[in-house]
Amino acid sequence: MSETEAPAQRHTVGIIMNGVTGRMGTNQHLLRSIVAIREQGGVRTPAGGTIYPEPILVGRNLEKLRALGKRTGIERMSTDLDAVLSDDAYPIYFDAQITGRRYGAVKKAIEAGKHVYCEKPTGTSLEEALDLYRLAKAAGVKHGVVQDKLWLPGLRKLKRLMEAEFFGEILSVRGDFGYWVFEGTSIPAQRPSWNYRKEDDGGIMVDMLCHWRYVLDNLFGSVKSVFCLGATHLPERVDERGETYRATADDAAYAVFELAGGVVAQFNSSWVTRVRRDDLLTVHVDGTRGSAVAGLRDCRIQHYGNTPKPIWNPDIPQPIDFYEDWSTVPEQEVYENAFKVQWELYLKHVVLDDPFPNDLLEGAKGVQLAELGLKSWEQRCMLPVDDLKE
Repeated sequence: MSETEAPAQRHTVGIIMNGVTGRMGTNQHLLRSIVAIREQGGVRTPAGGTIYPEPILVGRNLEKLRALGKRTGIERMSTDLDAVLSDDAYPIYFDAQITGRRYGAVKKAIEAGKHVYCEKPTGTSLEEALDLYRLAKAAGVKHGVVQDKLWLPGLRKLKRLMEAEFFGEILSVRGDFGYWVFEGTSIPAQRPSWNYRKEDDGGIMVDMLCHWRYVLDNLFGSVKSVFCLGATHLPERVDERGETYRATADDAAYAVFELAGGVVAQFNSSWVTRVRRDDLLTVHVDGTRGSAVAGLRDCRIQHYGNTPKPIWNPDIPQPIDFYEDWSTVPEQEVYENAFKVQWELYLKHVVLDDPFPNDLLEGAKGVQLAELGLKSWEQRCMLPVDDLKE
């Protein structure tokens, strides 16, 4: 597709949206991204035109699809993926299903000649993830993976600080992610039960190390080695039907990464922690000239000249308020929903051929790190992260 012939052209693009009845698919991808783009009249293009998404909702449960259609005003829906994949009105396939169903569906879409965009992990193994990349490359279709945290306001502010050389030489990065996910006994759990079953491809290490890979690679340096220790702290939980089940997947992961250039990063990820920090995710960066702590939206900084000089003395109350000498990075830009921002970039990639570096090979790198994290846990050792061969 090209916009050179008609500068103010409106491009209507059909999108097969599979798996959007789930929590993430409904809230982030459908309501806050595609529906929001439609409500604003589409994605504006440099030539003055628009790209307007026309989705069809696909899933296994027709009643859930109808409820979602009523909520969004989207009338087109189907439980027959094969039939929809054969429809030329929908050149894009999007997948937000559970991980175990992703490989087969995305492979079908590629074979049907669809451009593909999908959630991560892009497969249940590195072999699957690389196979999807190679299939898409051979088919000549455009492909992408969701890497939403790169567009979080807090991390965008961190990136601006790095571009302004605020930190001097970056020494280390410390990430803390997580919150208490209720077991479901007296208070219902706020995450689906499959997340805690290894046999259903659950586990926080598989989930979050895919995120930390692209965050570290894009902001601080490519990951060169990893040591990770996992744990299943809560052995039993209660599922959506009120039945007790055995939790077989890890609910916490404690990882150390060595990055190119010598930066050391450590990330704790946990669904069994009670939060006493600025946000559900915080990324603390220490440099020779300054430090910063970014949350999902805010970022706080402390320059070398504002750094207090503490003295260890446990016999008296701490005289320093360690929060006081930090300042908040002001809002210098307008930040939209991170998922929506990446959707708009992907649509421009398909229609205008704009660059889109977050492809299925990048998705495979996340799966690679998750696999190495699990292997590191099993072997109790640090493992090298090799460059992926296309």
